[in-house]
Amino acid sequence: MRLAPKSEVDGENPNLYFSKEDVLLCLLPLFHIYSLNSVLLAGLRAGSAMVIMRKFDIGALVELVRAHGITIAPFVPPIVVEIAKSPQVTAGDLASIRMVMSGAAPMGKELQDAFMAKIPNAVLGQGYGMTEAGPVLAMCLAFAKEPFKVKSGSCGTVVRNAALKIVDPDTGASLGRNQPGEICIRGEQIMKGYLNDPESTKNTIDKDGWLHTGDIGLVDDDDEIFIVDRLKEIIKYKGFQVAPAELEALLITHPEIKDAAVVSLKDDLAGEVPVAFVMRIEGSEITEDDIKKFVAKEVVFYKRIHKVFFTDSIPKNPSGKILRKDLRARLAAGIPS
Repeated sequence: MRLAPKSEVDGENPNLYFSKEDVLLCLLPLFHIYSLNSVLLAGLRAGSAMVIMRKFDIGALVELVRAHGITIAPFVPPIVVEIAKSPQVTAGDLASIRMVMSGAAPMGKELQDAFMAKIPNAVLGQGYGMTEAGPVLAMCLAFAKEPFKVKSGSCGTVVRNAALKIVDPDTGASLGRNQPGEICIRGEQIMKGYLNDPESTKNTIDKDGWLHTGDIGLVDDDDEIFIVDRLKEIIKYKGFQVAPAELEALLITHPEIKDAAVVSLKDDLAGEVPVAFVMRIEGSEITEDDIKKFVAKEVVFYKRIHKVFFTDSIPKNPSGKILRKDLRARLAAGIPS
């Protein structure tokens, strides 16, 4: 299956565009392509004002939004989690925000719905991309020139002047709708290659010009793209594939869990099993057994959490992506907590 961009949608909503009247909050690192491209350059092009926040703090964020009348808020899912779960933040605190953008990592439906309850006056658009792809592959209403509504949890449809397909990561065969596989994109906007590294270029862009993203996703019947996980992060339990991001999205819906990460643990019988690192909210007494039962009620048998390690923090890079390799290293060293 190959997709071209969604056809033009009639009607316009002027509230979905950056303008010189907007005030952008810039708290993401500007060396990251998301912040550089979709915040700094887009804001400069529109003539929007920008408020720089050097380090995320939820109290300081609320103060800046109120003091400067922030209208555009580019976030990443860890910040969305903090806002959604914080008793400090009310809808009144964020009332000036009319648009929230989210990228750098997938946001599940449950988290998106919980977050939007805190910010009902805004529209939210997820974007999906990578530096090598120019950088945006897919966009939701907040990024689109021709806005259209999308489902909660979707990152929209493929951008213009590009084609996208989903392939079986083992065979390379194209897959149909609603079948998860590796996302590939082709178009004039993708990179020429990695500098002085023809081998890595060859492993990323195939002979037909398709850039293999390494991300697992699916396209539904409405051409909307849903990200499942990174190909290399997929946990293989007795041949079944388990996406850590799916379990993480479920875990953080629990009212006593502040944040969570899921990684694989080697197992002689199953090959790999999913285990969770969990940050409890202050004062919580939730137990490992409580968490296992909570997950087991919501998923099929092979996606159940086998162990829970409580931690004070979840390691993440500056753009908000979970550093699962650091957690796997802690497991390998025998010091998970």
